[in-house]
Amino acid sequence: MKNILIIGAYSAIASATARMWAEKKARFFLVGRDGEKLKQTGEDLAARGATSFYTHTMDVNDTDAHALMLEKAFFELGQVDLVLLAHGTLPDQLACEGDVKVTMEALATNGMSTLSLLTAISPMMEKQGSGCMAVISSVAALRGRPSNYVYGSAKALVETFCEGLRARLFQSGVHLLLIRPGFVDTPMTKDLSLPGLLLVTPERVAKDIIRAVDNKKETIFTPWFWRWIMLIIRSIPSPLFKRFRSYAVEF
Repeated sequence: MKNILIIGAYSAIASATARMWAEKKARFFLVGRDGEKLKQTGEDLAARGATSFYTHTMDVNDTDAHALMLEKAFFELGQVDLVLLAHGTLPDQLACEGDVKVTMEALATNGMSTLSLLTAISPMMEKQGSGCMAVISSVAALRGRPSNYVYGSAKALVETFCEGLRARLFQSGVHLLLIRPGFVDTPMTKDLSLPGLLLVTPERVAKDIIRAVDNKKETIFTPWFWRWIMLIIRSIPSPLFKRFRSYAVEF
């Protein structure tokens, strides 16, 4: 039985993954901004086999609230076997370009809040000497593109931080998994024109996450073919790449 802390618990990918863990009789501590959605999520997990669930309402950008949330999570669950950081937004790139405040809010939600949470969680995981921290990033972190470079920059910040943190945690028995989804059919992407052949369900991503946690992978692309797509995109020389503004699908 796993004791699982999920931040951003009612996001599409987190919900799909949690439902699969619930079938294995997991216990959950669910965190998000909307208390009613958290309750609905928990009740759904209980109906699917979860042995218990606890909820905690919190805005991830309120970094002063992180310590209290974690104190409650570790108290209720005892040992935390798995932490899934799945919160985030997809900012409007054009709005970011025209408003510094919007840009900074996007960077805070998708980048700085994750760094704050990981900084607070890591010593607690080190102290217990076991467990996994799984962090949802994005393929957008791997190259800045005109259509989403604010979002991509936030995720790139998370990725560099996680690389250093993984090395720090290596001797402690705590594992860190970085998850790079491509195009996923979620409420966050519903208004985007995404190529259908590359679009997958949250359930597909959830299966990849569970497999990666079980196999102690360090980094995954999900679906797998994004590893090769991003290899090609990253290999395009900068003088040519900057001319591809028309190649502006979001990811």
